[in-house]
Amino acid sequence: MTNLIKFFALILLCLGLNACATPQNHNHPSPINQQPIPKSQQPISKKTKANRPFTPAKDIRGKWAFKADPKLPNVLLIGDSISIGYTRLVRKNLRGIANVYRPVNAKQTRPANCGDTNRGIQNLNHWLLNKKWAVIHFNWGLHDLCYRYKKSKTQGRRDKIHGKISVPLPQYQKNLRLLVQKLKKTKAKLIFATTTTVPQGEVGRFPGDDIRYNNAAKKIMQKNKITINDLHQLTHPWPAKFFAGPGNVHFNRAGYQRIAKQVSDKIKAALKK
Repeated sequence: MTNLIKFFALILLCLGLNACATPQNHNHPSPINQQPIPKSQQPISKKTKANRPFTPAKDIRGKWAFKADPKLPNVLLIGDSISIGYTRLVRKNLRGIANVYRPVNAKQTRPANCGDTNRGIQNLNHWLLNKKWAVIHFNWGLHDLCYRYKKSKTQGRRDKIHGKISVPLPQYQKNLRLLVQKLKKTKAKLIFATTTTVPQGEVGRFPGDDIRYNNAAKKIMQKNKITINDLHQLTHPWPAKFFAGPGNVHFNRAGYQRIAKQVSDKIKAALKK
């Protein structure tokens, strides 16, 4: 009798241990059946937003999608927020002459800021869209020469006093050479736009670095026989009335119209060759 009691007690003990080892969860699905959320559906984190290259809201607003004419040559504009500011003006100037594209999001509701050369290397293949390009007008520089400090409270964490330069000049040259080689493989006519002027009072950029980076870029373009559109020469002598504000690298409508005209003229000339 005693042995029988011990036997049943042992069985009960084993059942209790098994229940503790495999708790039942009725509130959450099994990890085996749980499907990962696609990246496209995941919310953008504050960190991701902070790392996105800045573009003024006024330059993003409005319609970005357009209907391309299959009979016209395709032109691609690659660049930072400055190029975003003149893209639609160039598109208007070249209406009936070329289809003017720039990198945008999947829904074609927001233009992509192509940032610095590191970002360019990571994304260039995606931006080229497997299209046949007649002309590619491109620029990198303004984000490369920017100083950023993680504790800075200014937009983009810009801080040329405490910060670190985003892409040092030697790395910029190395990156730009790689980007040029990739662009040359498209067989498109290439136009490099020099970086527009850095005004006095810019909190994350030193006036003069724009000239140093442009000079380095020009040597690379000349070696590769790439046309140069000197937007720095155009914008450097401009008075304050063409800028978005004091110490601001961006331009107002009048400024962008002037830049768009020069960009459009360069593209028209390339299309005629």
